[in-house]
Amino acid sequence: MDPKGLDGDKSASRLYVGNLDFRISESDVIKMFSPYGKIMSEDFLLHTRGPKRGEPRGYAFVQYTTKEEAQLAKEKINGKLVCGRPVVVHLASEKCFLDSGNAPRALKDKKHAAGSGSKLAQADRAAKIAAIKNKLKSLEGEGCSNKRPRLEPDDLIGSSDQSDKKL
Repeated sequence: MDPKGLDGDKSASRLYVGNLDFRISESDVIKMFSPYGKIMSEDFLLHTRGPKRGEPRGYAFVQYTTKEEAQLAKEKINGKLVCGRPVVVHLASEKCFLDSGNAPRALKDKKHAAGSGSKLAQADRAAKIAAIKNKLKSLEGEGCSNKRPRLEPDDLIGSSDQSDKKL
């Protein structure tokens, strides 16, 4: 069973809907996809923290009762202009979103989502941390000669000798 609790049959009827205009609401997504079959569930994703908290993320998931309905919706809506943007629709179970025009990001997101807990990802992260620590130690050993010297409070105000001088 996958993390969402969907077995193989149900995941074949789950669609990823991307490149949504930020003015599109959850009800708009339901209205857009309901003519193609019975919608079991819909996940309209919002930002959960940060300055965009509560605003749409620009993508959603739609779950149909059958994979045929999902396939029909995919064929009819993928590439259709909605609010001036071509909507990207794929089966959520597809490994990468090549038609989205954003394949490198999709692959990067997949790598982070799928491998965040794997031993390989943890080893890679540990190696990166070790490299950063080594770099910091080497910089400390150089005495930070490449940095500008810190100013003392007297340097900001000027000494009494300099304040009396005329320019």
